[in-house]
Amino acid sequence: MTDLAGFWRHTPRLTVLAVAVLLITGGLMALASERAYREERAGDVEVQARILAATVTAALSFNDRTAAGEYVAALSASPEFEAAGVYDGNGAIFATHTAGGMQPMLAFAEPPGRHFDGGHLTVTVPVMQDGRAIGSVSLRTQVEPFARRAERYVGMALLLAMTVLMVLVLGAAQAALARANRDLAERARDLSTANEALNAEIAECEKVEAALRQSQKMEAMGQLTGGIAHDFNNLLQALAGCLQLVGRRAKEPSIQPLLETGQQAIDRGAKLVQQLMAFARRQTLRPEPMDVRDRLLGMADLLTRAIRADITLETELEPGLWPVEVDPTQFELAILNLAVNARDAMPEGGQLHITARNRPAGDAGIEGDLVQVTVSDTGTGMEPEVKARVFEPFFTTKEVGKGSGLGLAQVYGFTRQSSGRVEIDSAPGRGTAVSLFLPRTAKPVAAPAAERALDTGCGGDRHLLLVEDDPIVGSMVAAALEEIGYAVLRAANAEEALGLLTDGDLRIDILFSDVVMPGPMNGVDLAHAARRLRPGLPVVLTTGYSEDVARIEGVRVLPKPYRVGALAELLDAVLAAEGDLTLTR
Repeated sequence: MTDLAGFWRHTPRLTVLAVAVLLITGGLMALASERAYREERAGDVEVQARILAATVTAALSFNDRTAAGEYVAALSASPEFEAAGVYDGNGAIFATHTAGGMQPMLAFAEPPGRHFDGGHLTVTVPVMQDGRAIGSVSLRTQVEPFARRAERYVGMALLLAMTVLMVLVLGAAQAALARANRDLAERARDLSTANEALNAEIAECEKVEAALRQSQKMEAMGQLTGGIAHDFNNLLQALAGCLQLVGRRAKEPSIQPLLETGQQAIDRGAKLVQQLMAFARRQTLRPEPMDVRDRLLGMADLLTRAIRADITLETELEPGLWPVEVDPTQFELAILNLAVNARDAMPEGGQLHITARNRPAGDAGIEGDLVQVTVSDTGTGMEPEVKARVFEPFFTTKEVGKGSGLGLAQVYGFTRQSSGRVEIDSAPGRGTAVSLFLPRTAKPVAAPAAERALDTGCGGDRHLLLVEDDPIVGSMVAAALEEIGYAVLRAANAEEALGLLTDGDLRIDILFSDVVMPGPMNGVDLAHAARRLRPGLPVVLTTGYSEDVARIEGVRVLPKPYRVGALAELLDAVLAAEGDLTLTR
């Protein structure tokens, strides 16, 4: 196809060459035709001359000029002869004839032969008698009249012109075809390019649709997981409170180990709930500006203990890493989860590589300044179908009892809740690399503050408004608070609590409310309304969720599940601060 296209590109040159060849060939044919015609014409005139020579032989022998003149004059009947002459043995003119307006013959004979003079032909032949020349005869004529020559060459010229025209037409047609082929080839290339672009766009759309479907699936699973975790949290809270109340009231020492065992089980359940909350992006985070480099270097001993001796830990931390604003504890937990997963993926040992570098906005499509933290291993890698599900809660490829399937779910939820994203690159036989992309913060990294000791005591003569929609949790918490000395007023929702708060005769020293409650108002809305109704009222909120709600200055939070002792310490601290209120979630 390429050779044929190259041939068509040379069509104009080939056409010009063909026309030139035809013209040269036509010229050569014309010359050949002219030469052939001259020879033929000369032969005809020579025959006539020999006939005249034979006729005048007797007249020359008897020196009869009159007879010779008559023979010569007889040639006037043929208009093709211009002149004729009979010469004696001495070459002198013996008899002559000249057509009207023509040049007479020469006075002396020319040598025998054919003599061309421009468009005229003179043929001279000897007159023989007994083998001896007794004179000569000359005939002069036009080689070819103009009319006959025109007639002969017009046909040839027409034929040549038609041939040249056909060649030109074919050349033009081939040139047009060549241009059409070039245009067609260009359009085919454009179409191929457009088709490739369309296929790429379709593939990108399919990729985006798959990512959207995965995101929607993960979001739906997150909502379901968050709801289950919230209910499970309330159950754990009720169990923990009951165990603590039993421990306070039981006098039998043998019961204490059983209570501790039950509390340990509750703590394990609470940890699972926290991982579920992390995946659902509803965990309680305490973000603060953090130096990633210092945090990772500080984890070196912890990570070394978490992996085996046959695994080498390598870190590559870029100098001048930007600070990020995340929950340091959850960040360390995410890195630890990734390290443990990498360890399990290298049963024969290998290398665990942790890198951190800055990713400025615009770097490979990065939007906004990010810090990339990557945990990679040289393990077995993942199949595509496994890679697509690794962040789903409870999904695990480990044996039963070897893992809960919540480690990567926590990583996913923590990163998303921290306004970042997580990417995973893995293939069978070439290991796995998980990258966390965390947004840069402009806030300075503060030095760690020393913890302030809290003066724990008892409730004394304090009146507390408890707002809890779960009756089991509400009863347990109320009993625990009453046992340590608080007078407890209970409300099942925010509307009931507002009714009590609007009663000016009712003493309320502190408000303790759950955040997530049925009805149009949640705990945050209730805190706002309580501050308006009773300015300076201390407020403490509790929740297992981490909702994106506005903060209220001076309100604290206690994450679920909590111990009664931790609740008592927080309430005493808030009351002791006399209005130093902080909302936590």
